Amino acid sequence: MDSLSKPRQLSHPAIKIRHFEILRAVSDSGSILGAARNLNMTQPAVTKALHSLELHLGCQLFTRMARGVIPTAEGEILIQHARIVLSDLRLAENDLMALTKGHAGQVLVGTLLAAAPVLLPKAVARLKALQPGIHIRVTEATNDRLFPALLQGELDIVVGRQSSSDPLEGLEREVLYQETVRLVVRSGHPLLGQPDCHLRVCLDFPWIFPLPETSLRRQLEKSFSDSSLELPQNIVETVSILMSRTLLAESDSIAAIPEQAVADDVERGLLAFLPIDMPTAVGPVGITKRKERRLSRAAESLVACLHDVAADISD
Repeated sequence: MDSLSKPRQLSHPAIKIRHFEILRAVSDSGSILGAARNLNMTQPAVTKALHSLELHLGCQLFTRMARGVIPTAEGEILIQHARIVLSDLRLAENDLMALTKGHAGQVLVGTLLAAAPVLLPKAVARLKALQPGIHIRVTEATNDRLFPALLQGELDIVVGRQSSSDPLEGLEREVLYQETVRLVVRSGHPLLGQPDCHLRVCLDFPWIFPLPETSLRRQLEKSFSDSSLELPQNIVETVSILMSRTLLAESDSIAAIPEQAVADDVERGLLAFLPIDMPTAVGPVGITKRKERRLSRAAESLVACLHDVAADISD
């Protein structure tokens, strides 16, 4: 479009918070109509606002397709900044409301619950006992989804098992403790009590594996590789502790699960640990957050509770 071909001198008041909300909504829904519905606006109003912003910036932000829109390179850049600005505004609003109206605020937490099945729930319970007014929203996903959301300000922190590789640019990690992973089976499993129980024998049984995107999955694969073994062929992939526990109880499956996640089941005799060491499956659990970005008061309170619970776990 000719009207978008020449960059214009920017005057910041022309870009409004509503523009950022529209950008985010269009990007998330992939369509003008979907964004309009989510924002409770009319489709022509969203289209007009986008066109006005494109004229102001002198560039096209979305490419119109037969079934929706996709961001251009320029659009991607502005959407990324829009998410950060909206996130910072949310933090400011939370802190101001906590100060002036006594509201406790909100914390958005990302977690791979299979990697932190004890730490986060206990920390949340402790925080709610201290500050019941704090609203906590937990999003469960794999790190390849959680970390981009964290960078874009859609999450305050991510809690869970951390990989050995360097964190993504813009993120920083804090290790709270080392987590031990054990091979778990049902009580009465055929392998229990065998005098020669080793990883090779386990290949004859079904397995429950974490998803390929998880650090635990990569560590398990290394355990098999170090033992010169192929991966099991009969597997179910899940990061759900509830699914894993049910499958273990109903079959002869084997699962690699953080020890503390099933400690109560083992103590009650429902599940059991196989006597096989998995040295490569020991890994750090901790907190990941954005570099040089402060947390809201509510998020700082949750982090303090995470430290307290981690200290108890490490004792």
